[in-house]
Amino acid sequence: MDLLARREHGRAELSRKLRQRGAPAELIEPALDRLAEEGLLSDSRYLESFIRKRAMAGCGPLRIREELAQSGVPRAAIEQALAQSGFDWLEQAREVWRRKFEGAPQDARERAKQARFLSYRGFSAEQIGRLWRGTDG
Repeated sequence: MDLLARREHGRAELSRKLRQRGAPAELIEPALDRLAEEGLLSDSRYLESFIRKRAMAGCGPLRIREELAQSGVPRAAIEQALAQSGFDWLEQAREVWRRKFEGAPQDARERAKQARFLSYRGFSAEQIGRLWRGTDG
């Protein structure tokens, strides 16, 4: 309960944390089932919260998808949550780019630098190209 009081957790994440804290393995699943039945544990709320938090921190959908997959969330649930998130990922990329750079890249070296930065943040090559096409001119 202490873990859930701080922030939303996914089922896989909470299970892992309980195992790390020495909880008996045979008690973890029944406890998680009970928490889910009481509405205290919800993977959909966790996904919504995680996506919103990471997007506001400047992360793109590719990075968010990978972070969630590494934490044990099923890919289908991730894809559904990203599709339902309501974020305009191109606008997110534009905002992250504006905060970091002063303008459109002027040469190939600057273009590569900006592309690496945005790619690392989790934006696709298509999103980066659309971003620059919209700022040219």
